[in-house]
Amino acid sequence: MRMNHHHPHCFRLYLPGIGTTLMIALVSFYCGERIPLVGASIFALLFGITLNLLVKKKSVLSPGLKFTGKTILKTAIVLLGAGLSISQIMTVGKYSLYVMVFTLLSAFGFGFLLGKLLKINWKMSTLISAGTGICGGSAIAALSPTIDADESDIAYSIAATFIFDMLMIMLFPLMGKMLGLSDLAYGLWAGTAVNDTSSVVAAGYAFSNAAGEFATIVKLTRTLSIIPIVLLFSFIGTHKREHEMKKTCSAQTETTYHQPKLDKWSYLLKIAPWFILLFVAMAIINSLGFIPVQISGFLKVVSKFLMAMALGAIGFNTDLKKVTRAGINPMVLGFLVSAIVVAVSLMVQFSLGQL
Repeated sequence: MRMNHHHPHCFRLYLPGIGTTLMIALVSFYCGERIPLVGASIFALLFGITLNLLVKKKSVLSPGLKFTGKTILKTAIVLLGAGLSISQIMTVGKYSLYVMVFTLLSAFGFGFLLGKLLKINWKMSTLISAGTGICGGSAIAALSPTIDADESDIAYSIAATFIFDMLMIMLFPLMGKMLGLSDLAYGLWAGTAVNDTSSVVAAGYAFSNAAGEFATIVKLTRTLSIIPIVLLFSFIGTHKREHEMKKTCSAQTETTYHQPKLDKWSYLLKIAPWFILLFVAMAIINSLGFIPVQISGFLKVVSKFLMAMALGAIGFNTDLKKVTRAGINPMVLGFLVSAIVVAVSLMVQFSLGQL
């Protein structure tokens, strides 16, 4: 019987934090509609960080913020799958896929190597690579639970990719005209090299209508690479956590190390990112045409709204001391990886004879 009394009380504990993130998301959505270049998720993160500085007593909000930053984020990722359609790839053709393979490999490859050189922790360098290679904030948010990233890693990574995006929107149309690119070539370039979807749309249409349409289709295809990348890193993340668990076990006495094998498996089942399988399932169901267009459109909006709530919570929970301790290096990494992706995209097109 005690459980029943406990449950409503539990829910009441979460309410202040969830309510706060709901308000952040509503305001962020409004601002995102007014200034689409920035987008709701960036606003949510900024509002969250601002509230973190203003609100002194955070203990009341803490349970709800934690719930939103973890559980609601995972729900948003599952619903994100409903807006992805694998059949889009078929319509764009092989060119964009070919370019994408190279830009993704260079984003993660150079991100890893430069991250080591700049002494940045692997979680932050992975998130920066994902933001640059796939699609800005939503890729960072989707990947963060699979590798168990820290709030400060998430906030910093989103900031690093966003600043570069703002520069790209201004510079891309000018560079495209200087290079004398065709609508098709420019659309393919902007679609594979600019990070966030809203920024791709802005940079694409600034060049021409045809380039804008092409860039948007390429970008939607690129967003699909979230699926294999998230799956891959969920394996890497699980493997790394298992490795850490073994290390802590062996650091303890021999008697505690010889535990029944079940413990390890139950632990692995607990940390395995099951929501990723639901996310992939949603993408497959949508690709097979089982989700009506209106519903998949609605779920996409719900996913974006929940993502804004989660990013508001992540911003609120960000330890700004940790972010400042990270210094300038992650920003440098963001700029270098972005610049490499911009160059690789052009080089691959050149080799294909598209330019």
